[in-house]
Amino acid sequence: MKDIIIIGGGIAGLTAGMYAQRGGMDTLLFEKMFVGGQAATTYSIENYPGFVDPISGPDFAMKLESHARKFGLEILYDEVKDIQVDGKIKKVITDNKEYQTKTIILAMGASPKMLGLEKEEQFRGRGVSYCATCDGAFYKDKVTAVVGGGDTATEDAMFLAQYASKVYLIHRRDQLRASKILQDRVMAHPRIEILWDTVVESIMGEEQVEGIKVRNLKTDSLSQLELDGFFIAIGIQPNSGLIAGKVDMTDDGFVLTDENMATNVPGVFAVGDLRYKPVWQLVTAASDGAIGTLSAQRYIMENFE
Repeated sequence: MKDIIIIGGGIAGLTAGMYAQRGGMDTLLFEKMFVGGQAATTYSIENYPGFVDPISGPDFAMKLESHARKFGLEILYDEVKDIQVDGKIKKVITDNKEYQTKTIILAMGASPKMLGLEKEEQFRGRGVSYCATCDGAFYKDKVTAVVGGGDTATEDAMFLAQYASKVYLIHRRDQLRASKILQDRVMAHPRIEILWDTVVESIMGEEQVEGIKVRNLKTDSLSQLELDGFFIAIGIQPNSGLIAGKVDMTDDGFVLTDENMATNVPGVFAVGDLRYKPVWQLVTAASDGAIGTLSAQRYIMENFE
């Protein structure tokens, strides 16, 4: 019987595991691929407190894993196939074994929605990015483009315009979905150009992004844009398939929690990008992990002798 089982080895999950082990909890963390989550695929991180010099995503993930293992956190590389959350004792089921636990912390994260273009995955971290606030500062005095039409895309365009000499905002429709105040700001900005009724057909470049080919949906005309950075802001998709129907979620699949990271199911907590919240950043993921573990500890103290 475990005190806490954590599902997911991203920043939120590893932080939760670190706090759990340090707090004397018998803890097990499951990760199906590699620790670090989306952070491990990031080219460079320079906005995490305490890291004055930029650090690569993989190096950051390795340091966090080492820190968690220092406290004795057990990490199993195995895919969780099902969980049973009814009743006081929870069950976590993999292909190899069934585990019992007093609490579960869900930390499966989210994945950026992709356009599905050739070279998109290949050039991720080499000109293709899904996080302007993470990578925007690398494009000082360079040309960038953002794809999308919602609040995130317009905010990304505004953020990039602080650094880039030119920002194209590419939207497949003839009006933005973003809030009126964001639309007004984007349209008034001298370094932002909106390409209406336009979709991206392909990414150009051999080793990194050198440009994109776009098509106007009304005229069907093709054109090329020379770029240094290509930002995709069409949303993120929570990795919540495992728990569909088991805890309350938004229509988009994000898990609903209170400020203590507690779901509607007693003993089940959710942290990180999986959770519905206003900001998805490394620092907020770490905060979620710490809060989730402390809440799980409190739950165990109150419900188990």
